[in-house]
Amino acid sequence: MPTAIEIFKHLPKKNCGECKYPTCLAFAMQLANNKAKLEDCPYLSDEGRAALAGSSAPPIRLVRVGGGENALEMGDETELYRHDKRFFHPTAFALRVADDLDSEGLEGRLAYARSLCFERVGQVLRMDAVEVECRSGDPERFASFVRTVAEAIEWPLMLRCGDPAVMSAAVEMVKDRRPLLHGASTANLKGMAALAKAAGCPLVVCAADLEELADLAASARQEGVEDLVLDPLATNLKELLERCTVIRRSAIRKTFRGLGYPIYLGIPEGRDGMLMASTAVMKYGSLLSFEGLPAANALPLMVLRQNIYTDPQVPIQVRPDLYPVNNPGPEAPLLFTTNFSLTYFTVLSDIEKSKVPVWLQVVDTEGLSVLTAYSAGKLTAGSVQAALEASGALQRSSKGVLVIPGMVARMSVKLNDATGLHIIVGPKESSGLPKFLRSLE
Repeated sequence: MPTAIEIFKHLPKKNCGECKYPTCLAFAMQLANNKAKLEDCPYLSDEGRAALAGSSAPPIRLVRVGGGENALEMGDETELYRHDKRFFHPTAFALRVADDLDSEGLEGRLAYARSLCFERVGQVLRMDAVEVECRSGDPERFASFVRTVAEAIEWPLMLRCGDPAVMSAAVEMVKDRRPLLHGASTANLKGMAALAKAAGCPLVVCAADLEELADLAASARQEGVEDLVLDPLATNLKELLERCTVIRRSAIRKTFRGLGYPIYLGIPEGRDGMLMASTAVMKYGSLLSFEGLPAANALPLMVLRQNIYTDPQVPIQVRPDLYPVNNPGPEAPLLFTTNFSLTYFTVLSDIEKSKVPVWLQVVDTEGLSVLTAYSAGKLTAGSVQAALEASGALQRSSKGVLVIPGMVARMSVKLNDATGLHIIVGPKESSGLPKFLRSLE
């Protein structure tokens, strides 16, 4: 990334403020810190734009596979460590199917891929893509198999085959899905690059030696393919960690464009494969292709991915609404909590333990916990009243009782005035809810 002064030399120096910064120098400083975009300047010349476009591009290219709402995005990362800012695109998980499967085996494999779906703190964790591998060496069989997979599932596709002649018919079959083509090496680069360019598909280049990998990427660009993914062919944990780290450091710290691409990794079955997968999630893997993934391993891997790629500056939130717990009726009491997901799911779990029917009102506090929201003025008698009215809670519960968190007991008088409900102060900790709720019956 050039310095602010180097960027400033290419700017129009009008100081017009239309970029939302008072001077061109201020705009240049924001560009240098990746806090503004070239498009924000309406008067930047074509020459200036061309001079700055390459240097201002992210160190790792953004590559898209598929299209529409199922599109898979990889790359576009700017940090070596998550705590420096954040990581943007979660590691994608793909399950591999091969064309030596019969129709029943394929159906079972795809059904299993769909079944690897879990919900945690309001987010759905699942697989992201399917990789279709050619093991038969038969162009017609591979093309027919790819078409069957494409018709059976809407997820993004990857096609894995080292022979461009065999790959060609399959690519033609699904090129409108923009699959990722895997298998470009020194031996077949020209053929694979020509196929990817003609179909408008991203391409995976493969080499165990990173200098060779960078040369392959450069050759693919010369052949007209810009959307590339790197496969360093790691076969064990040591190779994976070393090669992924060198690739990421070269791209981020040294701005080496030759390795500035997302990373693909094939994950074997067994214990070693799970160690490789968990390391790849933490250390720069963009796309992991699993030969096999037991459900007992899938859940912790997906939770690990969720934890790493959740923006620490943006709390996970649940939808503000009225939620029935334990099959409540009109005589069930009302409780409220905030829409911070950790708070909500903790409270929900403790209410479920009580077996007491309850209407739980979730109030929009922009993802803040109860005491934090109250201190910040996000949780007030007015906001609780508005939430109850919006959800129709007062029509659902005729008991006339509202249980409030013990930490905000001082809200009780204002809440009584605002809602007309009988306010009962609940426990300070959610763990006390089961005993407390049973005492109300």
